[in-house]
Amino acid sequence: PIIITIMEFVRAATDMFWSTRIWLPPNITWEDIRPGVRPDVNHADYRHLIYPIPLAAVILMLRSVVERFWIAPIGKAIGIKSSGPKSPKPNKTLEAAYNVNSRLNHKTTVRLTKQLDMTERQIEYWWRRRRAQDKPTTLVKFCETSWRCIYYTYSFIFGCIVMWDKPWLWDIKQCWYGYPHQSVTNDIWWYYMISMAFYWSLTASQFYDVKRKDFWQMFAHHMITILLMALSWVCNLHRVGSLVLLVHDCADIFLESAKLTKYAQYQKVCDTIFAIFTVVWIVTRLILYPRVIYSSSVEAPQILPMFPAYYIFNTLLILLLVLHIGWTYLILQIVIKAIKSGQMEGDVRSSSSEEISDSSENSRTTALTNGGTPKKQPALATTATSKNGTTARVSASPKKK
Repeated sequence: PIIITIMEFVRAATDMFWSTRIWLPPNITWEDIRPGVRPDVNHADYRHLIYPIPLAAVILMLRSVVERFWIAPIGKAIGIKSSGPKSPKPNKTLEAAYNVNSRLNHKTTVRLTKQLDMTERQIEYWWRRRRAQDKPTTLVKFCETSWRCIYYTYSFIFGCIVMWDKPWLWDIKQCWYGYPHQSVTNDIWWYYMISMAFYWSLTASQFYDVKRKDFWQMFAHHMITILLMALSWVCNLHRVGSLVLLVHDCADIFLESAKLTKYAQYQKVCDTIFAIFTVVWIVTRLILYPRVIYSSSVEAPQILPMFPAYYIFNTLLILLLVLHIGWTYLILQIVIKAIKSGQMEGDVRSSSSEEISDSSENSRTTALTNGGTPKKQPALATTATSKNGTTARVSASPKKK
């Protein structure tokens, strides 16, 4: 009896979750949009949402091969640093303390000065050098950025090819006419599955890629993106979903390209590409994307009856726009500060921690050797995040000749 009761509870909860009153327009049932029920319409099949997961594994394997045998050799050929900063002088006591907690606090510093014949300043310097050892090399960041740049370029070009002959690209109202009986063509199917697989791969690779300060924020971002795509697929809202995908891929090409030129130390090229990125970002995220939201919020209710899942989907789209506005503010801050300082400098990606430049480390080394106080390096830095979690970072520092 207990097992039967549990099964009945699970069945009731499942029926409640998949209630047509939540997921579908009035007077439409799951049977009405079941694939194959109408020979003239190829409805989206919710069971296909499992395909992006194994496809994500294929993408990760492809990425590993491309980075190792293509991107890394190119990076080395153009002079990208493949080695990190010099190791600090071996010290078993400091190493043991570092392994307990990589973040140095004053209490630990005082305790170590009593154990070792070292000043607080020398311990802090050793600690900085040791932390620098755990940070990724420029080549590693170059490889990761190159892979994302390749994907976004492919995705945008493929998206343009797929969408070019679709009527809803030129007239957004076509997203709503005939809903929910709208066919999923083969090219739209692949566009959706590959895009979702890529975000699954980003979610998985976060746990072994370069660790960023915004790790959990980006993890949540990727999961929300997957949720949005899955929701639009289940509700057969793939037309508006494909528009959102196309609009969001374009700007990221230029952001990743700017980072690549930064790693390669082509400063003027980086400045130019970042300027293009800023323009493309504003056009796509603050002009074209709001046009899609206007259609989903104003035009759609005039064409088809609303239902709860649609409101959830539209609310998530609006929240994404709010994020875009906040990120645009940060990007404009970068541009203004870069103009004042005369150049774009620093890693145009959120740093894994407070990164230590070679020049600042050299100055500290000299100061400590001479018994002086390290000079504080002038820096101007801020960050701005794009759709895929990448964050633009600019700091004023000496430019490579």
